[in-house]
Amino acid sequence: MGDSKEAAAEAPGGLSLPAQGEAEEPAQGSALFLGGNEVKSRAVVKYSSAPARTAFARLEEKTDLKLPPANWLRESAKLGPAGTTILGNSKKSKPFSSFGMAYDFIDSVGNDVDVVSDSENIKKLLKIPYSKSHVSMAVHRVGRTLLLDELDIQELFMRSSQTGDWTWLKEFYQRLIDQKWQRKKKSKEHWYQKAILSKFLYYSINGDGAAQPVPSATEPQEPSSSDQTGDADQASWPAPFEMPSPVSEDPSASSQGTDPLEPSYIVGHLASAPKEQNLTTLFSDGENSQGLKNDFVRNILWTFEDIHMLVGSNMPIFGGGRYPAVSLRLRDNNKPINVLTGIDYWLDNLICNVPELVMCFHVNGIVQKYEMIKTEEIPNLENSNFSTKVIKDIAQNILSFLKSNCTKEGHTYWLFKASGSDIVKLYDLTTLCEETEDKYQNPFTMPVAILLYKVACNMMMKKNQNKKYYGTIRTLLLNCVKLLDKSRHPQIIASANYMLSELFQLDEPKKEESPESPLNENSDESYSEEEEEMPDSDENGSYSTSSDPPDDNKAVAIIKSVGELSVPEKYKSIHQIRPSCAFPVCHDTEERCRLVLSYVLEGLKSVDSSIKKESDLPAADPNTPIPLKYEDESARGGPEGLEKQMALFLDKMGSLQKGNYSSQSGMIPGSWQHKMKLQLILKSSKAYYVLSDAAMSLQKYGRALRYIKLALQSHDTYCCLCTNMLSEVLLFLSQYLTLCGDIQLMLAQNANNRAAYLEEFNYQTKEDQEILHSLHRESSCQGFAWATDLSTDLESQLSVSCKCYEAAHEILQFSNLKSQNPEHYVQVLKRMGNVRNEIGVFYMNQAAALQSERVVSKSVSTAEQQLWKKSFSCFEKGIHNFESIDDATNAALLLCNTGRLMRICAQAHCSAGDEFKREFSPEEGLYYNKAVDYYLKALRSLGTRDIHPTVWDSVNWELSTTYFTMATLQQDYAPLSRKAQEQIEKEVSEAMMKSLKHCDVDSVSARQPLCQYRAATIHHRLASMYHSCLRNQVGDEHLRKQHRLLADLHYSKAVKFFQLLKDTPCELLRVQLERVAFAEFQMTSQNSNVGKLKTLSGALDIMVRTKHAFQLIKKELVEELVQPKSDETTPVADSSSLNRDEVIKLLSIFESRLSFLLLQSIKLLSSTKKKTSSNIEEDVALTTNKQIYSQLLRATANRSTALWERVDVLIRLLDELTPGRGSTVP
Repeated sequence: MGDSKEAAAEAPGGLSLPAQGEAEEPAQGSALFLGGNEVKSRAVVKYSSAPARTAFARLEEKTDLKLPPANWLRESAKLGPAGTTILGNSKKSKPFSSFGMAYDFIDSVGNDVDVVSDSENIKKLLKIPYSKSHVSMAVHRVGRTLLLDELDIQELFMRSSQTGDWTWLKEFYQRLIDQKWQRKKKSKEHWYQKAILSKFLYYSINGDGAAQPVPSATEPQEPSSSDQTGDADQASWPAPFEMPSPVSEDPSASSQGTDPLEPSYIVGHLASAPKEQNLTTLFSDGENSQGLKNDFVRNILWTFEDIHMLVGSNMPIFGGGRYPAVSLRLRDNNKPINVLTGIDYWLDNLICNVPELVMCFHVNGIVQKYEMIKTEEIPNLENSNFSTKVIKDIAQNILSFLKSNCTKEGHTYWLFKASGSDIVKLYDLTTLCEETEDKYQNPFTMPVAILLYKVACNMMMKKNQNKKYYGTIRTLLLNCVKLLDKSRHPQIIASANYMLSELFQLDEPKKEESPESPLNENSDESYSEEEEEMPDSDENGSYSTSSDPPDDNKAVAIIKSVGELSVPEKYKSIHQIRPSCAFPVCHDTEERCRLVLSYVLEGLKSVDSSIKKESDLPAADPNTPIPLKYEDESARGGPEGLEKQMALFLDKMGSLQKGNYSSQSGMIPGSWQHKMKLQLILKSSKAYYVLSDAAMSLQKYGRALRYIKLALQSHDTYCCLCTNMLSEVLLFLSQYLTLCGDIQLMLAQNANNRAAYLEEFNYQTKEDQEILHSLHRESSCQGFAWATDLSTDLESQLSVSCKCYEAAHEILQFSNLKSQNPEHYVQVLKRMGNVRNEIGVFYMNQAAALQSERVVSKSVSTAEQQLWKKSFSCFEKGIHNFESIDDATNAALLLCNTGRLMRICAQAHCSAGDEFKREFSPEEGLYYNKAVDYYLKALRSLGTRDIHPTVWDSVNWELSTTYFTMATLQQDYAPLSRKAQEQIEKEVSEAMMKSLKHCDVDSVSARQPLCQYRAATIHHRLASMYHSCLRNQVGDEHLRKQHRLLADLHYSKAVKFFQLLKDTPCELLRVQLERVAFAEFQMTSQNSNVGKLKTLSGALDIMVRTKHAFQLIKKELVEELVQPKSDETTPVADSSSLNRDEVIKLLSIFESRLSFLLLQSIKLLSSTKKKTSSNIEEDVALTTNKQIYSQLLRATANRSTALWERVDVLIRLLDELTPGRGSTVP
C-alpha cells in the first residue's frame, strides 16, 4: 500500500494538529476497543517527516489501474520533500533500520523501550502462529532493549557468492538447515500486483482526472517493480523515482544526492533480481556511523499492553473532509481477505493510531467500489476473524522468549523459522562467527558497537543526575570495546576507555553501591539471577534438544511449536526483568585509581597506534639537544640551582598563556587524537595525584613522591600539547605542586626511614612504565624534575618543598586563580609559611651547633653569621605569609622563633669573651632586647590569651625566660666597667620583675611547677641581691631600711614558692639558711640583749621551719636505700644521687648555724636570768636549748653516722625545739 503526505505534522504528544480547518486526528493516547475485546494500545508520534495530510482522490468506477497516471514515478509538489516514501511501508527494510531509529532516540534505548524495530518486523513476528512463511531476523540487546532487523538470507548468500562475506553463515545454513539452498525468484504475478498498487496510489494522490478508459487490448507489463502491503510473503519493490542505476531505498537521499557511505540496500530494478551491496563497505569510516540513518516517515512510541516499542512506519495516512485519518488499501475483489491480511491491516492502523480503513476493490485492475471499515471491526471481518487477546499473548510470549535468551550485549542473535516449519530457533551468530578465521566478519559488529557507545555517551551526559546507571554504562562500554578491532577503530576505543575512566570519581570518597558484589571484570555479562537461570520446561516452553535434529546443539533456544506462542503466559513475564550490571566495588582508593589508569593506558595505546608507528617518529631536530637521563649535580643540588630551575619553570608557565604547542609525535592540533590524548593525559595526572595523596595519608612518602612525579610528568606533557591552558588545569597543577611540597617536607622530617622511602620511590609497575612511554612520545617530561627528585640532603629537601609551594603560589597569582579559589590560596600560603619556619629552625639549629663546637673565647664566625641571616630571612618571609592571610597564631609562633634566634645570637656573643674577665656585653644586651621585642610582637599578634591559650602561654614563658636570663647574666657578670653598681641593680631588679610578670604561677597546667620554680628563684635572687647590698652599703639609713624590707619580703616569697614544690628541698634549705645569715647580720648591729634575744628567737624559728625540707630529703634518702642499686630508672633515685653532695654541704652548714644560735641563745638567756627576776618561759627555753645543744654536739661529734640518720636526728631535735618557739616568723 502507499503513503500520501499527512495533512498536518503529528505532534509529539500524540495528536495531529488540524490544517486549514480539517478535523483533528484522534488522540494518540486513547485505548481502542477492537472486536469487542479491549486491548490497551497507546501510540505517541516521536517524529514525523510527512508533509501536510491530503485527502485521497476517490477513483471512478471502471478506472483502469493497468494504465500509468501522468505523475507516475515522478516527484510531485503535493508529496513534499520526503519524496516517494508514501509508496508503502512494506518495502524491504534496510538491514540496520532499527539502529537508525536507536541513534535518533538514544534516550529511549537501554532502559525505557523493550523493542526497536520496523513495523513490518513486528507484524511478521506477531503473525508467526498463523503463517507458514519463513522468518529470519537479527536480534541485538542493549540494556533491556531489543533491536530487531530483517536478516534476508537470500540477499546475504547472494552477496556471499560475489564478495566472500558471510561464507561461514552460508556454510552453516547449508550444513544444518537447507542443504540444497538456491535463490527463489519472484513470479511475474508478484511484479504485476506491485505495479498495479503503485499506479493506484499515484492516481489516488493525483486526483486530476488523468485516468484512462478501459483499453481493449491487454496492457504490456510495465518495466517496474512495486511495493505490496498485504501479501504474506512480503515481496519487495524499488523506490519509484527515476535513476539511471539501481535505485536507493533512501527517499531523502534521492533529492539531496546520494552519500557514497549511505547503506543503499538495493532491492531491485526494472523486472530484475535485486543487486546486492557489500555491507562491510558501509563502515569504512567506522567511527561516525554514517549510513545508519532513520529513514522512516514517522517514528512511533507504541505501547501494546505492557510492551513498549519504538516502531518505524512508512504507512501513508490520508485525511481531510469527513475522514481526518484513514489508511488506504487495494484489494482484488476475487480474493477474500484472509487472517494474515486482517492482522496486517489491524496492526498497521493500531501502530499509527488510524481509526478507519478505506478499501478499494478491483477486478483485473478495473476499479469496482470503495468500502469504509473501522479499525476495531477488522478482527471480526468475514474470513479474517482473529482474537486480539491471542495477538497480545503472542507478543508477550515472543518478547519473553527473546529477552530470556538474548542475554549478551554486543552479540548478534538470529531468530529463524524455515518456511512451512513450526519450529522457531534462536542462534548466537557472534559465537558462530568467532569460530571462523576473522571474527570481525559479522557486519552487525560495527553498528552494534556504535549503538552501545552512543547509549553509554547519552547516559554519561546524565551521570551526575543518577549514579545508579554507572554499572550499566560500564557494561555498555566494555562490550563496545570487546566488539571492535583495535587497529580499525582506535577513535571509538580511545573514547570508550576515557569514558570508562570517567565513571570512577577520583575527587570524591568511594561510595559502594553494592557492597556485597565482588570486583568483577566480567560484570558486563552480569544480569539478574532469574534472567540467567534456564526457565522450567513445563512452564516456559521446551528447551530440550534430545529429540531435535543435530543442529539443535548450535541453537541457543528453540520453540518446538509456534502454537505455544498463543498460550497465555507460556513464557512468563521474564521480559520485565532488567539487567543488573554491577558496578565494580573498589575497596580502596588505590584500587579505584588503578582501574582508571588501566583504562587510560588502553586509550593512550589506541591514540598512539593511530598516529604513527614507533619507527615513523620525526627525525631529531639538530638544533634541539637530546635530554639525557643524568643531570649536572652542581646545577640542581643546592638552592642556587633550584632558583634557576624555578625561573625556567615560571617562564614556561608564562608561555603557556600564549599557547605554545610542541609535540614530538607529530599530532595535529585539533585532531581527534590530539583532543583525546589531552583528556587521557589529564585523567592520568589526576589519578596519580589521588594515589599520591592516599600514599601520603598512609605515611608511604617514597610511594607518594613516585606518584606525584608521574602526575607532574603527565601534566608536563599536557602543557606541551595544550594550545589553550584552562584555568582549571592550572589549578590542578597548583594542587599537584602543593602536595609535592608536603611530601618533600615529610621526607625531610622522617630522614631515618630514607632507605625504605628510596626503595618505594624506585619501584614502578609495568602499567606506569607504559603510560610514561606514551608521555615520552610527546615530551621529555623533565619540566618538574627539580621538584620530584628524592634527595638525601635535608637542606635540599626543605628547599625543594619551599620552591614547590612558591611555584604553586605563583601559578595562583598570575593566573588570577587566587580570587576564585581562596581556600586553596590560603592553604598554599600556610604551607609556605610553615616550611619557611622549618628552614629557619634548621639554619638556627645549625648555627647553635656551630656555636657549641666553637672554642671558648673565639669570636663569632662568618659561617654562624650567614646562618643567622638565612634563618632570619626565612622567619621574616614566613611571618609575612601568615600575616597576609590573617593567621595570627602561626605568625606569633614564627615571631617567637625569631626571638629564640636573637637569644642564640646573644649566647654566641656571650661565649666569645674571656671567661675570667667576663662581663655582660652590649651585644648580648642588644640581642636580648631584640628577642624581647619579637616576643612582645607575638603577644600583640595574638591579642588576648583566648585566641590560642597554648601559644599565648608558650610566648609568655619564653619572654619570661628572656628577661630572667638577661637579669641573671647582668647579676652574675655585672658590667661594672661600663655601669655603676646601683644602675646594674636597678636593671636587674626591673628585668626580674618583668620576668615575674610574665610567669603565670596561678594557672593550672603542665608548666605550673616550672613557673613556680622560676618565681621562687627570682625572689631568691632578688633577696640575695638586696641582702648583698645591705652588707656592702654604708650611709643612707633610709635606703638600708628599704633594702632590709625588700630582702625580707623576697626571702619570704621565695620560701612560700619553694614550699609548694615537692622536689626542691635543697633550694628551700638554702633560702632558709640565707635568711638565718641575714638575721645573724642584723644581730651584729644590735646592742641590747633584748633586741639580740628577739633576733635569735626569730632565727631559731626559721631553723624550726626547715623541718619540712629535711623530711623531703629524708624521704628521698630512704627510698634510695630501699631501691636496688642497679635501678636508676626512677627520677627519685636520680634526684637523690644528684643532690647528695649538696645535701651534705647544706647539712653541715645547718648544724653549725644551729649550734651557734643555740649557744648564743643560752648565753643571752643566762645573763638575762642573772640580771632580772625569774621568768618561767625563759627558764623553760633555757633548759630546752641546753638539752638540744648538748644532743646536737654529741650527734655532730660522731662522724660515722649515716646521712639519713643525721637528717633524722635534726628532725627530732627540731621537733623538740618547736614547742618553745613562737610563730612570729613565716
